[in-house]
Amino acid sequence: PVTAVPAATVAVPGGAAMAFPTGTLTFAQLLGIFSTLPVDLTFVDADDRVAFFSSGRERIFERPLTVLGRQVHHCHPPRSVHIVERILDDFRAGRQEVAEFWLELQGKFVHIRYFPVRDAQGAYLGTLEVTQNIAPIQAIAGDKRLLDE
Repeated sequence: PVTAVPAATVAVPGGAAMAFPTGTLTFAQLLGIFSTLPVDLTFVDADDRVAFFSSGRERIFERPLTVLGRQVHHCHPPRSVHIVERILDDFRAGRQEVAEFWLELQGKFVHIRYFPVRDAQGAYLGTLEVTQNIAPIQAIAGDKRLLDE
């Protein structure tokens, strides 16, 4: 396990970077990582407001910038708000460490996972949503040990 240390801005060649317990990243590198990951990330803060979302190449659920700061309850259809509230309540109370769903959507097999985010002392900071089209992963068979030419 990595011991959490407070994030800090440090001087590195090429500009300032955020210092993490396992290394440093510049803002450009961090943005590049979020844009490259084959998953969509959305972070809802401890006040249940959408604070961040990644903008990868193949975003599954579109997120307009106007969603930032909005109560997450207002981002879901009324019929599913009780599920959202239960997930958040369970995460806050420490009753669950993951909630996951999957569905077929427009030729994709979408896997959605929610995780509570906590600080080093275990205090609830918010919830991370990770969404991925796993259809290409499900299609994997056999071995692949070489690069395609």
